[in-house]
Amino acid sequence: MAIEVRAATEFDDVAAVVGPKNPASNVCFCLSYRLLSSKENVELRGPARAERVRELCALDPPPGVLAYEGDEAVGWAGVHPRADTSFAKNRKIPHIDDLDVWSVWCIRVRPGHRKAGISHHLLAGAVDFAREHGAPAIEGYPVDNRGEKVDLTMAYVGTRSLFERAGFTKAADTESVVGGFPRVLMRLDLR
Repeated sequence: MAIEVRAATEFDDVAAVVGPKNPASNVCFCLSYRLLSSKENVELRGPARAERVRELCALDPPPGVLAYEGDEAVGWAGVHPRADTSFAKNRKIPHIDDLDVWSVWCIRVRPGHRKAGISHHLLAGAVDFAREHGAPAIEGYPVDNRGEKVDLTMAYVGTRSLFERAGFTKAADTESVVGGFPRVLMRLDLR
């Protein structure tokens, strides 16, 4: 079946991909980087996290994109203007210029759908989404794993090769490390 990538406006579909199985859980729900304030991220507990995501899905632009196989949401990419994310103040990931770039920070594919190229569709969809909303450039901060296996719990940031295949180029090193691998700043000019 073909994969279609659409704006993440349907809360239930976002929850199906990145939400916890237990609604009272305090897991990420992909808010760690999306929220500008780490204080807000820490204070949101259980169902309040879900409610905040529901609010974000109602905004224009919503907090990311979803990949659909038929009517089923099978993947998620968090993408938004960097100024509205924790990357606006992140000390370990540099700002290489003053462009109002967008950031893609999370790519997640549901179990049972992995190894089918959905992450490539998600990244391409994130690029299209940013372009449609007037972004001059889009950045990602994947691991530079040099072909080594990345632990699935840390694979959400993507790999350098995934971003290179989507046309991104390395713009800078970072001081950030995920899963034992250094992260690099990858950028794609959209102008």
